[in-house]
Amino acid sequence: MQAHTMSDLIDEPTSGQNAPEFSVSEISGVVKRMIEGEFSHVRIRGEVGRVSRPASGHLYLDLKDDRAVLASVIWKGVAGRLRVQPEEGMEVVATGRLTTFPGQSRYQMIIEDIAPAGVGALMAMLEKRKAALAAEGLFEAEHKQALPYLPEVIGVITSPSGAVIKDILHRLRDRFPRKVLLWPVVVQGDKCAPEVAAAIRGFNAMTSGGALPRPDVIIVARGGGSIEDLWGFNEEIVVRAAFESGIPLISAVGHETDTTLIDYASDKRAPTPTAAAEMAVPVRADLSAHVAGLEERRRRALARGLEQRGQRLRDLSRALPRVESLFAERTQRLDSLTMRLPLALSSLTHRKRVQLAASGADRLRPAALLADITRKGRDVGAWSARLTPALKRNMSDPKRQLTALARTLETLSYRKTLARGYAVVRSDAGVVTSKKAAAKHATLEIEFSDGKLPVAVGGTAPPAKRMAPAKRPKGSDGSQGSLF
Repeated sequence: MQAHTMSDLIDEPTSGQNAPEFSVSEISGVVKRMIEGEFSHVRIRGEVGRVSRPASGHLYLDLKDDRAVLASVIWKGVAGRLRVQPEEGMEVVATGRLTTFPGQSRYQMIIEDIAPAGVGALMAMLEKRKAALAAEGLFEAEHKQALPYLPEVIGVITSPSGAVIKDILHRLRDRFPRKVLLWPVVVQGDKCAPEVAAAIRGFNAMTSGGALPRPDVIIVARGGGSIEDLWGFNEEIVVRAAFESGIPLISAVGHETDTTLIDYASDKRAPTPTAAAEMAVPVRADLSAHVAGLEERRRRALARGLEQRGQRLRDLSRALPRVESLFAERTQRLDSLTMRLPLALSSLTHRKRVQLAASGADRLRPAALLADITRKGRDVGAWSARLTPALKRNMSDPKRQLTALARTLETLSYRKTLARGYAVVRSDAGVVTSKKAAAKHATLEIEFSDGKLPVAVGGTAPPAKRMAPAKRPKGSDGSQGSLF
């Protein structure tokens, strides 16, 4: 493209005329076209200075060296595809184009790709991130969980198409076959970190007894590679997901010499994916041999214990007396008592017969008993004849008194008063006897002779009606008279 000079922008003044005038926008447009035309594709190496991430999703940063600063912009769509996010202090190589920003009269770079300037820059950023996460306590040994001795289910996070999953399954099959849940992820590139973090959190979100069993241990595995290939396992989102995992986690990323930040946050670090499978389960053959050895020891110990106790029993039995000697004396005494028993019974019977005769058994003859019963019967009849009239007299007087009291109670009952047109007004507190007391209650109950009626207190009283004069009670003096 042909280069423009300032002479192209300014017309040569004619004789007797001033230089032509241009607007600010015209000058800015010409400058913008010149810069974008000359620098439509550039690669710039520099150190990342100030980094700004507004809510719009765009990235604003400065590229600088020891003598100059270049303002740069990474649009939202490009920023989401970057393999490595720029951080302050990182040395990078940025690829893009130069343009101008007329609003502030400055030129800037539109970055389309950015990468660390060599392995040294990545290692410096890695050390800086490691120090920041370690300061938060994410790598402390006190947060490490113990691995289960024999897990029922093992969750594996890796690529489904690589050799890693095959090595893990083969090793588990040789050592101790277990159920394996594979969560497929991308293990390299921009999608690696978010997918691995989502897989760790996904396994932890599973519940026991669900459609899929919850893993007892998780293995995050990947084969070897360069630091750029393994960079996804250095991302902060992956490290935090490993630290927050409630399920024990084994990291097996790369070969034995490869180290990533997930290794520091995991509960156990394996040098290879195969070694991770060995850590997860014991060797079934060794376990079977160990159990067989324990069973043999148990049987020998049981046999030896029975033999020792049998010998002890035989030794003690020699010191015991013979059974015949234990019962000989008691058998002899039983025989002696058996021979003496008939004579003792005859003697006891004779003695009791003599005692019965001496006690006057003749008085217990039936005739004497019948005469005594007849006499007692005549005495009872005499007492009954005298007792019946006395009881009748004693019962008649209380009956008359009770009847009189019942008539008095019926006469004094307030229900007789209700039958003559009166009523009883009650509230929750009891009987109401005045208008002032009735006004203190919201509801009242009025009892008439034929039942009770609840009423509400308040409102405007209806107009008073003229009532017919009440009949005077009989009497010469015209007084109220008695209610009773």
